[in-house]
Amino acid sequence: MKMINRRIASVLFSAALLGGVLAPALAEQPIEGRAMIEDFTMQPETRWRFFTDQVMGGISTGSVAFAQENGQTFARMTGRVSTANNGGFIQMRLDLTTPPPDSATGVRIVVRGNSQDYFVHLRTAGTLLPWQYYQAKFSVTETWSEVRLPLAAFTASGAFLRGVPRVSSLASLAVVAYGRDHDALIDVQQIEFY
Repeated sequence: MKMINRRIASVLFSAALLGGVLAPALAEQPIEGRAMIEDFTMQPETRWRFFTDQVMGGISTGSVAFAQENGQTFARMTGRVSTANNGGFIQMRLDLTTPPPDSATGVRIVVRGNSQDYFVHLRTAGTLLPWQYYQAKFSVTETWSEVRLPLAAFTASGAFLRGVPRVSSLASLAVVAYGRDHDALIDVQQIEFY
């Protein structure tokens, strides 16, 4: 019995000594039930694409850049959204290489920006036309904040789409400045499905 107690004490003492080394590594592990799709640390420029309404005759302009500040990496999308010529959007889009887990019920993003409204657009295997997507609106402030968008909050862009996007058919995710004349500035630090 004394031998078992000594072993337990030894294990607990070793764990306490290593706690300072292991705690940061454990803190970085994803929380169960979440599927991180982007933290912008591993060559995000190879995965993200930037689009404007110029692909359909609009005149909106902008860009996306990847930056680091205080040890945190993030994407910064800036531009001028114009509704002239039937336009009205700029977006940064990520094609999903694999669908999120079947248990996913929403999108979580960590963002900041210029105190404007922005959108997340989801495309699925069923959104075949360029103007088809599912959309959810959110607001940003000048400080980092977490936004959770349940899949049930996404609205379809047309009558021929399902009411709620099917998780297994999700094909891409975009952060979008959309629908009105304004200057866009949004920083995105993390995106995941929860």
